[in-house]
Amino acid sequence: MTITRRSSLALLVAPTLAAPGIARAQSGPWPNRPIRMIVPFGTGGGSDITMRLLAPKIAAVLGQNVIVENRPGAGSTVGTDFVAKSAPDGYNFVLATLSSTGLAVGLYRNLPYDPVRDLTAISPTNFIPICHTVTTRGLQVRDTADWIAQLRAQPNRFSYGSSGVGSSGHIGSASFLAQTGTTAVHVPYRGGGQVYAALIAGDIQFTSDIPSQVLPFHRDGQARTLFVATDERSTLMPEVPTAAEVGLPNYKSYSWFGIFGPPNLPPAITERMWSAIDQALADPDVARRFNEMGTPAMRGYSPARFAQFVRDEIALWVPIVRASGATAD
Repeated sequence: MTITRRSSLALLVAPTLAAPGIARAQSGPWPNRPIRMIVPFGTGGGSDITMRLLAPKIAAVLGQNVIVENRPGAGSTVGTDFVAKSAPDGYNFVLATLSSTGLAVGLYRNLPYDPVRDLTAISPTNFIPICHTVTTRGLQVRDTADWIAQLRAQPNRFSYGSSGVGSSGHIGSASFLAQTGTTAVHVPYRGGGQVYAALIAGDIQFTSDIPSQVLPFHRDGQARTLFVATDERSTLMPEVPTAAEVGLPNYKSYSWFGIFGPPNLPPAITERMWSAIDQALADPDVARRFNEMGTPAMRGYSPARFAQFVRDEIALWVPIVRASGATAD
């Protein structure tokens, strides 16, 4: 999916030449042993599902196993930092997100890596619309206007969950509160599964997340999605209005996933991994599952174009994060 919304976005680092000796240090052509893909969130969330769909397809192209490893923590920065500090030998990659890059730069005063300098952009994988969902356990909400009125009448009475401090869900909800002049308590969890267990139990009152994660609970009445925070309605829940349609024309919330390597990854490895990812994204089964999730594939991005995309996203989101008042350290 080529994104042309209010920002034409871009960021990250173009692959740089390998330091002398890196290529020679490899025994045989790359890859000659299993590759590790870090997911910087817990199991069960959208990023975990995405990487587990792509991993076997990438492995088939490269002729090596691709092992998915979850390393959650600190809003996805723990797992991302692990790869940022890995050797540029082509055996450690990360499925980073908007949370790991543009949001993290705005949230952390002491971010342990620079998303542009310390990561090699390879390819985006999919675009992630975000929707705003409330629980129906112990909460009665007629519509978005009624929900905002309840939040204003009871400052910090309600709480919201996310997959961690600095995640897209965290910033999506924090930005909603900032734009509506309301307050609530953030409860970070280690993955989407924990968020939804808390939401349907009524331990938290709302969350911001991708439509596919919300859909089962929206359909069975355990939760209610009030709006989708992108320019168009979600194909998964076409009955749910956009933020603009409920009176929030300036509110946007979305994310994206993309695969990055360590800094100074050799161009030959970068290009071959990019080609493998592109072939995986083109697989009909992957495309079908992404569409079922409401998170369309982002194809047509070379590593250089993706690097620019990431830079633009940082420039766009850092001011939004800071205006929301959210911090992580």
